[in-house]
Amino acid sequence: MSLQREPAHYFGYVYFRQVKDSSVKRGYFQKSLVLVSRLPFVRLFQALLSLIAPEYFDKLAPCLEAVCNEIDQWPAPMPGQTLNLPVMGVVLQVHVPSRVDKPEYSPPKQCSHENLLPAPVVLTSVHELDLFRCFQPVLTHVQTLWELMLLGEPLVVLAPSPAMSSEIVLALISCLQPLKFCCDYRPYFTIHDSEFKEFTTRTQAPPNVVLGVTNPFFIKTLQHWPHILRVGEPKMSGDLPKQVKLKKPSRLKTLDTKPGLYTAYSAHLHRDKALLKRLLKGLQKKRPWDTQTALLRRHLLELTQSFIIPLVRPGREGEGAEGHGPRLTPLPHQEHYMASLMPLQKNITPWKTPPQIRPFRQDDFLRSLEHAGPQLTCILKGDWLGLYRRFFKSPHFDGWYRQRHKEMAQKLEALHLEAICEAQNIETWMKDKSEVEVVDLVLKLREKLVQAQGHQLPVKEATLQRAQLYIETVIGSLPKDLQAVLCPS
Repeated sequence: MSLQREPAHYFGYVYFRQVKDSSVKRGYFQKSLVLVSRLPFVRLFQALLSLIAPEYFDKLAPCLEAVCNEIDQWPAPMPGQTLNLPVMGVVLQVHVPSRVDKPEYSPPKQCSHENLLPAPVVLTSVHELDLFRCFQPVLTHVQTLWELMLLGEPLVVLAPSPAMSSEIVLALISCLQPLKFCCDYRPYFTIHDSEFKEFTTRTQAPPNVVLGVTNPFFIKTLQHWPHILRVGEPKMSGDLPKQVKLKKPSRLKTLDTKPGLYTAYSAHLHRDKALLKRLLKGLQKKRPWDTQTALLRRHLLELTQSFIIPLVRPGREGEGAEGHGPRLTPLPHQEHYMASLMPLQKNITPWKTPPQIRPFRQDDFLRSLEHAGPQLTCILKGDWLGLYRRFFKSPHFDGWYRQRHKEMAQKLEALHLEAICEAQNIETWMKDKSEVEVVDLVLKLREKLVQAQGHQLPVKEATLQRAQLYIETVIGSLPKDLQAVLCPS
């Protein structure tokens, strides 16, 4: 799942106020209220700040203290739940997404008000941005930008304001859903950031990071970066803003560089002209913006799913890749090719170490695309093979593979535990085994139990109970001195 708590960084959500004030030397007064969280709930926290900040600027600390007391009473954000969050006389109603939620192809429906007084302010999403508004100036290059994100390419977004740079960067990051974005990104990066020297040095290749900036000085310092997107002031009219042009990096020479996507990258896939026509027609007919966003989000979601379907298609239970008997489908959302790397079910026996997961072989996977490639679900033509080859070199493939391999290994451990617990002859097995082998079984069973109890192994409660009973039975067969070691009082 792409939406996760951030373990290594904090998100900062900012409400900025600037008002004219002749008593101040600079001619205006400015102040910000910042909310810091590890949760990527952009829509929720922006809505929260819009309620809190105006009151806080007028009433200062007492207002903030009261708000913090209210927030302390909020329930924990559990996936799949709809929460009612009271603050400052308003109730914000939000749904926390989970892995089992189906992607929305149309504007999400509002939840019931549950007879709440006052009636809640329903947020249709805790995290999703208005993609159409963010991508209006770059609609003709959305697929190219999607490819750059997929491949983890270094990209700089130069925008007129911190809010605009942040929203475009976050929109770009969300392009890959449901694939997790595994690179670094900074929605608003300044010359004061600690990594400024690292990111601007020309002695090494730019890191795999997406930067949002506003200072034109970065055009000069980041000219060696392979991809720079410059956007202008947003247009308030209903017409589609002038689309930025695709330009070569050599054109990026002056601080007054015109808006454009400066890159030498050639897209692997052909542009979806039908989508652009549909979005333009929607503007002419004054179609609601949330509907336009839903169309664009659906396109990007289907594009990502078409790319990962050869890896993510759920296998059918009990069907082997080569017709050698039943093969395990490791997880409900496990990969088609990855599933073929799992050991056969018949080879998982109670009293032997589980067989190893076979290695991922890129050439084998690429050969499978002829009959099970993205062309089965996507009408777009292009060099899909070339895109996969570059994807294999990206941080996103590494992150994806590590996570899938971890889940498969956990499933394999769970199946091995189930095989042990379903065995009916543990006493017979112990008769001709040495004490070392018996103790080794106890230690392995305990290790699996610890993993399972920590929700790292997908096993049923009945399996855990049988495993505990087996441990007690095995320990009871050992001499008293070993029992004392394994079960100290």
